[in-house]
Parts: sequence; C-alpha cells; structure tokens
Amino acid sequence: MLTLLPPSEGKAPEGSGPPVGELSFPALDRARRRVLNALVRASKRRDALDVLGLTPGLAGELDKNTALKTAPTLPAAELYTGVLYDNLGLGTLEGEARRRAEESVLIFSGLWGVVRIDDRIPPYRLSMGVSLPPLGGLSAFWRPLLAKALDPVPGLVVDMRSATYAGVWQPGERSVAVRVFRAGKVVSHMAKATRGEIARDLFLHDTVPSSPEELAKILTELGRAVELTPPPRPGRAWTLDVHLS
Repeated sequence: MLTLLPPSEGKAPEGSGPPVGELSFPALDRARRRVLNALVRASKRRDALDVLGLTPGLAGELDKNTALKTAPTLPAAELYTGVLYDNLGLGTLEGEARRRAEESVLIFSGLWGVVRIDDRIPPYRLSMGVSLPPLGGLSAFWRPLLAKALDPVPGLVVDMRSATYAGVWQPGERSVAVRVFRAGKVVSHMAKATRGEIARDLFLHDTVPSSPEELAKILTELGRAVELTPPPRPGRAWTLDVHLS
C-alpha cells in the first residue's frame, strides 16, 4: 500500500543534521538540483514574494530558501507539521506500525518531487502551484518525472493529497482518492484531520488492504461511515467518501 500525502505549509523551524544528501528515488536527484538552484535564485530576487506567491509576512521564509544548500536537515516525519500530520502522529508510531509508515508514505513536494518519511530535508517554502523561473509550472515540470519514478512501485494507492498535489501523479485505477464530507459538504479543515486519522488507523491495523474494497471494509470495521465509488472511466481513480456525523 502507498499512502500519498501533501506537504504542509507549517514546518519545524530548523533541523540539526547535515545538509541534504541522498534521498529516496535517486533518479529524481538531477531534477531536484535544478529546482533547488532555481528556488535559491528566485528567493534572492526583488520580486521574490510575488514569484513564490508569498505574503509580506512570510518574507523570512526567503532567507531559509537562500540557505537551503547548507541548511541543517531533519527527517520529513519531523519537518512537516499542521493538522494532517498532527493527527497522523508519525513520531508516536512504533514497531510494525512505524515500519508500515516508512514503506507506505510518499510526501509530495514542489522542491523535492516526492520524499519518504525518513528522508532528511531542511525547512523550505515552495508550493507545487508556483511557476518557478526558468523551469515554469512545477506541476508540469514534475509530472513526467514522477510518473517514471513511481509508476513501477506496486500496491494499492490511498490518495490523501490536496488538489494542488493530486494532479502531479495519477496512479489510475489502483488509486483511491479519499474525500471527507459533513452534512453533504466537503470540509477542508476537518478533511485534513480525518485523513491523518485514517492514515494512522491503517498503519496500526493488522491487515494491509490490497484493493479498494478491502480498504472500505477495514474503515467500516473501524467505525467510519464510508461510500466507495468505482472509477468513472478506465484509467481514473476510485473515490472513497468519508462521512462525518
């Protein structure tokens, strides 16, 4: 099983380990260097806030970006904070549950493409929705590279990503997109919390689902009200709607 997560805008303030080195999916390293170099240059521009889509209150993030090549790192599991990651609680998973998370979780990133939770990276600020000179839109930049790197990785895909990151890799009919509803309406803040909780429940569960039907069955057994819908056409994802009371 693969569990796809977005990054979070909230991040730990700093790392304590060596500068970024070897990461998962080394075939992406050349592209990562290109994005890193472009981000450092863009963050030094006078119009850097506009280029990166940041508000004046986030000007301090530019300093972090310009120092990325030598900045101390920390595991991705500790870097990303926010509602989803708080409810997932990667730091509190132990034993088999932690091993499952290490093998399963893929965190998508405008800077790194995709990382696993044990990959050591520094704090940064770069959304997948940015058009980064001279590379252009990062989603379009990463899409073919991630398809080549990730398409061969087997397993059911449980997709917890936000829309900005969901389009950068689409695994097709082996994927289940998790949506969260309350009173028939999509809920953003609670969706993040619920997705984190569901991911945690799956890592703690004795059975690793291998099909959309098994995924829905496990979540139902765990007390979730879910509705599974097949792909609307070949090559598209299943959807799993989680209904909150």
